[in-house]
Amino acid sequence: MSDQATEHRTESATPTARPGVLAGLLRTARPRQWVKNVLVLAAPFTANRIFEQDVLVAAVIAFASFCLVSSSVYLVNDAIDVAADREHPTKRNRPIASGIVPVRLAYAAAVVLFLGSLGVSLLAGWQLTVVLAVYAAVQLGYCLGLKHQPVIDLCIVASGFLLRSIAGGVAAGIPLSQWFLLVTAFGSLFMVSGKRYAEIVLFEKTGAKIRASLSKYSSSYLRFVWATAAAVMITTYSLWAFEIRERNPHNSVWAVISIVPFVIAVLRYAVDVDGGHAGTPEDIALKDRVLQVLGLSWVACLALSIYL
Repeated sequence: MSDQATEHRTESATPTARPGVLAGLLRTARPRQWVKNVLVLAAPFTANRIFEQDVLVAAVIAFASFCLVSSSVYLVNDAIDVAADREHPTKRNRPIASGIVPVRLAYAAAVVLFLGSLGVSLLAGWQLTVVLAVYAAVQLGYCLGLKHQPVIDLCIVASGFLLRSIAGGVAAGIPLSQWFLLVTAFGSLFMVSGKRYAEIVLFEKTGAKIRASLSKYSSSYLRFVWATAAAVMITTYSLWAFEIRERNPHNSVWAVISIVPFVIAVLRYAVDVDGGHAGTPEDIALKDRVLQVLGLSWVACLALSIYL
């Protein structure tokens, strides 16, 4: 059935079917992915300003803006990939591919969400709007074909996490340390390349279907990328921790101590990556109790070094 026929069938549906369209739009917007946007709190937290009312309000505005713009990107992505998704064994069940949400409606909703995100971001200042526009432009390029370009696709996905972290600082007017940017950038690359590596390992073990862009990578190359990213991330975090200690008027040793749980957590997560189980990082974080303890220990040490 053609797109036009599908759209006509959906549009001519009875009013009782309308909740299905709304539910389909919500599902396509991926609200579960909004948890990524808590990264906007990273800069205020590390700058010891998270409890300032103005800063917290700016961070909330940045969070809301990224929720809207990221959902608009998901809508555009699924609308562009509708033909390919209909041939995919699982993606064909997505609301747009299955015909629940018309393609034109998806594009219209994406525009509304994008304009809404720009409007909300202006409440914190034009600087946040610029960051948001850059994010949208980069992600749109990804949707339009850059996701099929080796290396470029990894960098674009990783840049999404980096821009979220930058947005929190920009919205609150907080200068961003070069170490903060490096840790965030290479930490993002570590997560993204690790996820891709795990997908390839799973494919080699089980023959499970993988995304088309992964056919241009080898497992050894992705292993090299995430290992390099992990090494740079650990190095830059260690340098940042020593800088935090020097800035602390009480010369607190907690920043240096935080290196220990940070490194162990990275190594622990690397075990999952190496075993091909990092395809869903959020599931690992929720199921691995040891990793949770290490993460909480790291946050506690970092908080003590900054706020004590």
